[in-house]
Amino acid sequence: MQEHIFPTYFLSHGGGPWPFMKEHVGNRYDVLEASLKDIPRQIGLRPKAVLVVTAHWEGPQFLVSASPRPGMLYDYSGFPPHTYQIQYPAPGDPALAAQVKDLLDAAGHPARLDHERGFDHGTFSALYPIYPQADVPLVQLSLKHGYDPLTHIEVGRALAVLRRQGVLIAGSGLSYHNLRQFGQPGAIASHQFDAWLRLVMAQPPAQRLEHLLHWDQAPGARQSHPYEDHLLPLMVALGAAEQEAAQVVYHEDDFAGALAVTSFRFGESHAA
Repeated sequence: MQEHIFPTYFLSHGGGPWPFMKEHVGNRYDVLEASLKDIPRQIGLRPKAVLVVTAHWEGPQFLVSASPRPGMLYDYSGFPPHTYQIQYPAPGDPALAAQVKDLLDAAGHPARLDHERGFDHGTFSALYPIYPQADVPLVQLSLKHGYDPLTHIEVGRALAVLRRQGVLIAGSGLSYHNLRQFGQPGAIASHQFDAWLRLVMAQPPAQRLEHLLHWDQAPGARQSHPYEDHLLPLMVALGAAEQEAAQVVYHEDDFAGALAVTSFRFGESHAA
């Protein structure tokens, strides 16, 4: 029987708790939602757990959520009252969290287990369309202060073994994230940077890596990412599938009315 190796993903996760605001957002997120709902078909098998590298968590070292029953973290403001009552009751996976810590420690990137961390909206908003029953265990991995691209790629390399153990690795961020220039003010920069990013993702692994290490020199880069917290999950997802081709699994040219945004899969689809 052929070994099943899960692909990895970089997910542009949209804005706030959008899956729980259908009456407010209308069809604005239909394309994103359809792309997320298609992931179970692409990966072919139900994973034993999902490891989410979240743009909404960072520390002086890598942090790994280790609660068996994570709570919720409503890390947004100005949304309707009901969005502060959302529940996504997926279980945690303390054993996987401990393994992630061990893998990072062994790779020279010491990590710490966090037994209190709940699911932030970068996790539950992205995962709800994929697994609406909240019945697949989730573990969150933080970013590390300093935002060094190579460090996050090396972390992905260290975690690659999990893909052969039934774990789906998903980086949750956004390919454009400048809240001060969201919508039309960011249109030119987002289209420049997104076009560059899609071109880079199509290159052979060595060239792709070199470009990503110097991503801030790309057209529109710093206007698209004044802080690269929403880009760094891409580095981890790529590092875990470094020699494999990237495939665009979601793209819009008019997100928030004007922005170009993209999600990628690294590795082959297992869809029948």
